Amino acid sequence: MNAKRIIAFLAIVVIMFGVIAWSSPDLVKGMRLGLDLKGGFEVLYEATPLEGGDKVTPESLKKTAKSLQERADKLGIAEPDIKTEGTNRIRVQLAGVTNEEEVRTIMSKPVNLTFRAPDGTIKLNGNDFVQNGAKVEYDSMGRPMITIKLKDASKFEKVTTELTGKSLGIYLDEEMLSNPGVDYPISGGSAQISGSFTLEEANNLKDTINLGALPLKLTEKYTQSVGATLGKQSLQDTVGAGLIGTAIVLLLMIVLFRIPGVIAAITVITYTWLLVLVFELMNATLTLPGIAAFVLGIGMAVDANIIMAERIKEEIRSGKSLLSSLKAGSKNSFRTIMDANITNIIASVVLYYVGNGAIRGFALTMIFSILVSILTNIFLSRFLINLLVRSNVFTKPGYFGVKEAEIREL
Repeated sequence: MNAKRIIAFLAIVVIMFGVIAWSSPDLVKGMRLGLDLKGGFEVLYEATPLEGGDKVTPESLKKTAKSLQERADKLGIAEPDIKTEGTNRIRVQLAGVTNEEEVRTIMSKPVNLTFRAPDGTIKLNGNDFVQNGAKVEYDSMGRPMITIKLKDASKFEKVTTELTGKSLGIYLDEEMLSNPGVDYPISGGSAQISGSFTLEEANNLKDTINLGALPLKLTEKYTQSVGATLGKQSLQDTVGAGLIGTAIVLLLMIVLFRIPGVIAAITVITYTWLLVLVFELMNATLTLPGIAAFVLGIGMAVDANIIMAERIKEEIRSGKSLLSSLKAGSKNSFRTIMDANITNIIASVVLYYVGNGAIRGFALTMIFSILVSILTNIFLSRFLINLLVRSNVFTKPGYFGVKEAEIREL
């Protein structure tokens, strides 16, 4: 008996399981959940140009998505998921949102602030104002007003010089906020919106102006809402079914394959933990399709162990020694397992590039699950079973699920 190999095997397993037990609660707690698990809503927008004759360019689409991201951040929405799709679509997923109608209105509202001459000519638009440059101040009478910083003070001075003795209308979209008279040129680079505002109205107007104008017009093409209770129930049901199914499969592996089954159970548990760790490091969002791919990956990991175990059993039945059976079985199963995994990776890559939304999430999860499976259920599994076989403790074929009567003479 080689005690060093047995000790090494036990040490590796104890350390791995210790790390898994210690880190798993924090990993699960920190996992980002999609709206189908946390509750919230999803909107698919179709983007069109603000003015006729213009085109939707990749740059304008990305800029619009970035503006939506900034709006979601200002609304205090945690971890919004906003992506461009195709040439003119943007998918917005906001988890944990309860005031859906209000948020949807704010997210897609154009919010275009303009300064206009009495004849309606636009003299200044949203691009002339400093981003987040609106703030609430008080006039000499202690009444709330909004001040807005402009990017080019000389341009504002030129406009006010041109309109001295006239009025300068301030519009939010097509709604006039105020129409102050211009008594003299203003050179300070700061404009004021005054009126009979309450403090709450002034703050709301300030926040609306700071949202800024969207580069493109957005039209809702698809929307989906998921209640928080339904999302939580879906998560519990899915995870519960996955855990029960995995436990039954691992138990059957141990009963049918003995030592290889025990190794399979160890590596599959390690594989599951590593995949969760990869998701955490990527800051990925877990959705129902992602969990489906996760569970499917566990099935493929078990399948890899079954193929190797069956190949080893076949070699033992042919009359070879345990060590020779292990080498031949591992070698013969390696190509089969790798062929299946590479085929699945190719299919997942195709799904990722031609699909969108949930399909891409499913494909990405499958790709990472296969890569982690190759690491654990091929290389780690072979390493651990080699330690046990070379320790000369488990020398009987029965430890590998083979009866003595099944062994043929070499």
